[in-house]
Amino acid sequence: MEGVIHIPAGERGVIRLFALDMRPEQAAFLKEPGALAQVLGIAALDMDQVEIFPVSDLEDIGLVGYLSEGCGVPRAQVEQDRELLQGLEGYVLLIRSRAFDDVETRLTPADQIMLQGTYGERQTNWNAAPASAESAKPYSAPKLSPRLARAQARRIGATLFALVMALIALAVWALVL
Repeated sequence: MEGVIHIPAGERGVIRLFALDMRPEQAAFLKEPGALAQVLGIAALDMDQVEIFPVSDLEDIGLVGYLSEGCGVPRAQVEQDRELLQGLEGYVLLIRSRAFDDVETRLTPADQIMLQGTYGERQTNWNAAPASAESAKPYSAPKLSPRLARAQARRIGATLFALVMALIALAVWALVL
């Protein structure tokens, strides 16, 4: 079938850009519940993951800047379509893959809705570099013999005890005067 766009189940991090060849009031109507899903030929769509706006609203940033800076699409990916994106006028439609609720979907958009590009969002690299510092290795703390550790703990305890007792004696002396 020509004009069918397949969205696989569980798709993540994909943005599809469509040009809308329609009057402004028709584009505004697509924001109504169920209207966009109907013209895309599907049952339901998460409208929180959909944007419909005139390209002129982007002013100086343009679609290139909006996709790369606002939507997290890698700059190199957007640069490939720079001429196409700068040439778009009127209303556009952005649909994130989360709009399909991880369900396999086949879009059959109306003739006024034309796919212009598919872009992948920047993915976070969750792989951490292995710890390489000497202090991060297990059992790398300086080793004290148990006898030295107890002696050190006694000295610290005796110092704190003497300090607290001196403060109490000072407080009692201040109350007596």
